[in-house]
Amino acid sequence: MAGFLFAIIAGSAMSIQGVMNTRLSDKIGLYESNVIVQGVAFVLALLALWFLGKGDFKAVGNVNKFYLLGGVFGIIITITVMLAIGKLSPTVAISTILIAQLTVAALIDAFGIMSSEKIPLHWNNYVGFVLMVGGMLLFKLKIS
Repeated sequence: MAGFLFAIIAGSAMSIQGVMNTRLSDKIGLYESNVIVQGVAFVLALLALWFLGKGDFKAVGNVNKFYLLGGVFGIIITITVMLAIGKLSPTVAISTILIAQLTVAALIDAFGIMSSEKIPLHWNNYVGFVLMVGGMLLFKLKIS
């Protein structure tokens, strides 16, 4: 149950942050707003580490070096979310982002990428994908 709660919080926060970042970007610029967003996140991450951290930085030597590139996706995500929301409505942008997330997550599961447990795709996964894309297109459809 906690996993679902965290997922709901993450999804809600992502949508709110995407719109906030886009509005900030409208006023001060895309890359300027990204510096503020990433800078605030960095400071808060340091505080979280300071108060809550229980891990061991020395263990980073035992980690697949590819996994250290995860932070690169932070700037990719922040900038592309702002660009998508700026060009589309928040609903269509976030819907498309969620469809992309689910598709990539399903492929990671299906092929066991990055040491994930292999979970094969079935017919219902494909039907669900088609329904999600159809729902996003319905949101995009302008009815006069």
